[in-house]
Amino acid sequence: MPTVDLVASDKESSASAERFLKNPYSRYQPRFDHPFFQQAFKDLIGLLAAEFNGSPNLEFIDTFMYGFWGEGHTWPFGNNPFPDYQTAERTWINMLEVQLEHFTKTPLMTNTQPDYSRVGNSELLDRTVRSNNWIRSDTIFIENEQIEALSNRPPWIAAVLEQPLPGKAPDPLAVEEGISASDNLIAHVMDVGANYWSLWNFHQISAKNLKSYYQASPTWFDRINRRIGYRVRPSMIWSYEDNGYLGLIIGFANDGIAGVPGVLRVTVQNENGKALKSGCLDAGYPLPGKIRQAQFVLPRGTKWQGLRLKTEIDVKGMRYPVRWACHQELNDDGSLTLRSNLHHTV
Repeated sequence: MPTVDLVASDKESSASAERFLKNPYSRYQPRFDHPFFQQAFKDLIGLLAAEFNGSPNLEFIDTFMYGFWGEGHTWPFGNNPFPDYQTAERTWINMLEVQLEHFTKTPLMTNTQPDYSRVGNSELLDRTVRSNNWIRSDTIFIENEQIEALSNRPPWIAAVLEQPLPGKAPDPLAVEEGISASDNLIAHVMDVGANYWSLWNFHQISAKNLKSYYQASPTWFDRINRRIGYRVRPSMIWSYEDNGYLGLIIGFANDGIAGVPGVLRVTVQNENGKALKSGCLDAGYPLPGKIRQAQFVLPRGTKWQGLRLKTEIDVKGMRYPVRWACHQELNDDGSLTLRSNLHHTV
């Protein structure tokens, strides 16, 4: 199958670029639009989907993209293997469509990588979001385009963020106004509202090194551990009776930093676990720091004491159990039994 030699950009001469420029295997890319490559790609995706589409052991699968590690670029090289931009964009759109066709149950995860190599990244990202799949990013501290895409995604779209700690032990003197390097990094992860955070060391992965950062500055690690992703709970519950029917109005809160990556389904059960009423909130809700209310009208004669609230999340037609993120003790299946707790006197 034909390949094309890449040419180094005159503008890139950093130490990071040198490791690519000196690696002979970095200097070429295949003609991805070649029929042989496209057929092999379709065969591979079909085999992967046959085993992993809808697998309970897999939360998402990475979208194939151009370049090194599929990150969407061949920096520091200035060209790509396609004859023109239109061919490049069309090729990668077709490859995305193959994945969308096969992975109907498991979310695809597309990188927000800026289109350095001009191969159509922005179109892939747009189609990913519009098809209710997920997005991810490598380190964001140098690329404002990625920050914009992550921070302003629809609330039902999950985001995975890779943001590594330095590959050396923490320097106790490198603290500005009480904020360490790891504190600053974690604050940025929380600012963009990530659902997942890939915690590692930049090119020097070491569990001992990661632990040393936590021991030196644990506050923000503990903070993100309590708030990463979505943390949904029934915050306020009202009951009323109308012509013998019991009504419940529930205000759901989200203590996390991200929206619900899908649709939250809430079911009211009796003490024996029989479903009395079930319904869904709007996709992505409740939003972080806000209340979303829902009403449940239950059969005549129902008493609210002892009822159970169970919740699940629906993602691409697959339903997964969710445990309420509340202080009260939950049942083994993650449901909450309704009971009196605090009484207020006016």
